[in-house]
Amino acid sequence: MTSRMSDNRPQTAKKLIQGRLLSRNIVFNLFGFCSPLLFAVFAIPFLIKGMGTDRFGVLTLAWVLIGYLGLLDFGISRALTKLVAEKLGENKVEDIPSLIWTACSLMFFAGILLTLIITPIVPFVVKEMLNIPFALHEETISAFYCLAAVMPVVLISIGFRGILEAYQRFALINAVRIPLGIFTFLAPLLVLPFSRSLFYIVGILILGRIATSFIQLFFCLLVVPSLKDGIAFKVNMVGPLIRFGSWMTVSNVISPLMLHMERFFLGTLVTVTTVAYYSTPHEVVTKLLLVTLAFTGVLFPAFSTSSVQDPKHLELLFRRGVKYVFLAIYPLVVVIILFAKDGLALWLGNEFAQRSAPVMQWQAGGVLFLCVGFLPYTLIQGAGRPKWTAWLHIIELPIYYSILWWQVNLFGIIGAAVVWTVRIIVETAILFCMAQRIVRTDFAAARRGLVLLTPALLILYGATLPWCITTRILFCLAFLTVFSLAAWFAVLNIEERTICKEHFKTFFRIGSI
Repeated sequence: MTSRMSDNRPQTAKKLIQGRLLSRNIVFNLFGFCSPLLFAVFAIPFLIKGMGTDRFGVLTLAWVLIGYLGLLDFGISRALTKLVAEKLGENKVEDIPSLIWTACSLMFFAGILLTLIITPIVPFVVKEMLNIPFALHEETISAFYCLAAVMPVVLISIGFRGILEAYQRFALINAVRIPLGIFTFLAPLLVLPFSRSLFYIVGILILGRIATSFIQLFFCLLVVPSLKDGIAFKVNMVGPLIRFGSWMTVSNVISPLMLHMERFFLGTLVTVTTVAYYSTPHEVVTKLLLVTLAFTGVLFPAFSTSSVQDPKHLELLFRRGVKYVFLAIYPLVVVIILFAKDGLALWLGNEFAQRSAPVMQWQAGGVLFLCVGFLPYTLIQGAGRPKWTAWLHIIELPIYYSILWWQVNLFGIIGAAVVWTVRIIVETAILFCMAQRIVRTDFAAARRGLVLLTPALLILYGATLPWCITTRILFCLAFLTVFSLAAWFAVLNIEERTICKEHFKTFFRIGSI
């Protein structure tokens, strides 16, 4: 097994960006991202019932924090993926072990620094910044202390995953991702019969993170056996990692702040209970991002290699990525908007649905643009220009927060959802303008995209109309039929249809075993 997976075999740039390899890895990612969602749908109602709305609201904040703080690695994990992918493309595998150990060492010390910064401010954040009930203060503080302590492990595990991404070993990545995703929702359910304390619930989640980190390390040693030769920290490799990673850090810090922090505004300006009404539909619709992340996780190292080796292939990868993500996300968004209230009522009850359904419809529209916008965002960074997105986010943050504060004060969760969606639409338009400077897409292609966008937006508007359930079902069936036929025969070419058929056959063959 080791010999087949090791880095001793030359891997050319052409092999790393082959369409069939990339499409197979995207399928692995889709399966890995989406599988835990089935368990989440089952678990969340029981978590809300067992923990109570306030505790569940705090748990959602903990989920956000552990994901967000994991991005504060000074961009080194992303830089590591890019540089390792380039080394593989150039067949310079002898430089990879020292590059990996240098990057992992930097990430570990970055985690220690984060722990030292976060720990002293936890009581102030819980007691003064968040509108958390007094009875939950102590257990929330203890839980957040646990999150702070585990930062070195979280960051270095992201580095291990980045190594596997550079090697296009997405089967191994998802062998870890699926159990961890299920454990995120299963672990609190296992704790609830014994304790409702956030300290124990978050604590068991952290133990799961630590265990998966060791598994990722084991996989890295299989893929790159030369790592066993010894830890080698090389000062001359720090510069390339820091230069790329420093601008990545700006986006890593600011982008999630704009993506998730509206729930902190709600917890501060309104009540922590409204966080649950906002964050529950938000957690559902933003799961559509997993489709985009399945693409961008594979395309980022491919973009990095293509930007140097084959600019024409870079443009092809980008155009196809945008097309595939839109085809995958758009029908799901239409269905969510059509049946938001019905689905929430069936899942969480009429009272919850009454408050959250309008929020969900606005969020779903925003997620469509967010998913598509991740493609130019990934292209810009994969082509080595993270400075562009960093400056965009620096300018965007104060404007967004000012408008968000104003609208939350006036309209509560609806105001937050509207501002969140409008910001994403504006940002996506700017990102495509930036990407145009890299791939130089012809005007005719851009014009066709704008022409297709108009009916797409009209359909989204139609999905929000207060039709009866029968009309909405008929509209949905008609839309899905027409959209599927148009996508298959008019949008996908013969080669793309052939690849799709191969993946369908593989999927059904596996399912029949």
